[in-house]
Amino acid sequence: MLFNGIRIRKRGRTVKKTIVALLIFLCITVISNCKKAPEEINLEKREPLKTVERRSAGKTVRIAVGGMVTPKEGFAYYRRLLDYIGEKLDRHVQLVDRESYAEVNELLREGEVDAAFVCGGPYVDGHKEFGMELLAAPVVYGKAVYYSYIIVNKDSHISTFKDLLVKRFAFTDPLSNSGKLVPTYMLARMNETPDTFFNTYIFTNSHDKAIKAVAQGIVDGAAVDSLIWEYADRTNPVYTSRTKIIEKSPPYGIPPVVVRPGLDLTLKEALREIFLNVHNDIKGREILGNMMIDKFIPIDDSAYDSIREMKAWVAKQESGKKSK
Repeated sequence: MLFNGIRIRKRGRTVKKTIVALLIFLCITVISNCKKAPEEINLEKREPLKTVERRSAGKTVRIAVGGMVTPKEGFAYYRRLLDYIGEKLDRHVQLVDRESYAEVNELLREGEVDAAFVCGGPYVDGHKEFGMELLAAPVVYGKAVYYSYIIVNKDSHISTFKDLLVKRFAFTDPLSNSGKLVPTYMLARMNETPDTFFNTYIFTNSHDKAIKAVAQGIVDGAAVDSLIWEYADRTNPVYTSRTKIIEKSPPYGIPPVVVRPGLDLTLKEALREIFLNVHNDIKGREILGNMMIDKFIPIDDSAYDSIREMKAWVAKQESGKKSK
């Protein structure tokens, strides 16, 4: 079911509870659309970003930045980074914004963009399905890994993931590792699925919206990217301060920068060189500092094997349930 642009699922026969939850959600959403107070959450689809282009010779390089990758406030720094890349390449660079990982993967598959910032889960899918290639990976807080955080409202009595039984939950993107695969894997280990465990669950289409949904009581819990939660908590903690982390996953390979298969080798190597050296000059370090990135490094495909293992385990469990 689609509700105000956000996918909503219901559990079992808890129809009355779900209707009440939906009515509450509708009221809150309507209020947030009518009032411009900063404390209100707006889960409406974000308007497309304007593109960033350099006025220089050469064919345009198109780089996608999904709405899942960074909080809304962080997009300005991605614009600056792509502007920086354009200067180094002496070519036009266009920022392509999409709301879902599936859309970004499709652009890469069809050759509509040359490179993209993606999550570990979409990389694993894209690498398997059409040969998406790794280019580089960020180092954040000294490491090239990240986590899935299970968060609840800071005033909630919920203290473990199991306490979210028959509660309202927010996933982020269907292809997200931290925002969907990890909690689904946790449920599978409990012999549960999102449909059997939660009363209601939604897809918010971004991690910052999931954090806001928990902070404002729209949902009881959510699974979010640790990098985005930590970034928001350090730069604008108005919503993170109203949440608490009740579970932290094992580390996973950090969301990488990727390129489409068949990209011109000269361009691919030029992009790799820029990413790996952006921290070596003053302007580059300033941009990375605002993004809370230490630097970019090469990363091996094996860094994402643990994500593949989770995907395989969940698929096996789901297949077993269907065969019964």
